[in-house]
Amino acid sequence: MLVAKLLLIFTLVPILELVVLVKMGTLVGVLPTILMVGLTGFIGVFLAKTQGLRIIRRIQEQMAYGQLPGDELLDGGLILAGSLLLLTPGLITDFAGVFLLLPPSRKIIRELLKRKLWKMIQQGQTSIFFRL
Repeated sequence: MLVAKLLLIFTLVPILELVVLVKMGTLVGVLPTILMVGLTGFIGVFLAKTQGLRIIRRIQEQMAYGQLPGDELLDGGLILAGSLLLLTPGLITDFAGVFLLLPPSRKIIRELLKRKLWKMIQQGQTSIFFRL
């Protein structure tokens, strides 16, 4: 089941990215499409750096006060996921990556993730690998 999910992700996402890039290229032209990909990448790198440094600082502060940085650790994971999505060429993954890097949208995803994790804990699931 896991192999099928991974195969689907690693084949479907690049195909969708190509379709979007070709469609956008025919609608607005090649140069604007290339500029859009570059712009989303640039914005994403800037957000990844600033948000990553901010979350590291918040984790350090929480730990200095003897508190468990639960939300901050989830935010750090979402920032990492968003940054990894930005490494993948294409607009869909770039927009998804930027979505995970913006604090308001990341908060929504974090809360959904916390609910999912809490439900899994209540059901006694000990392995969360690829079940999210």
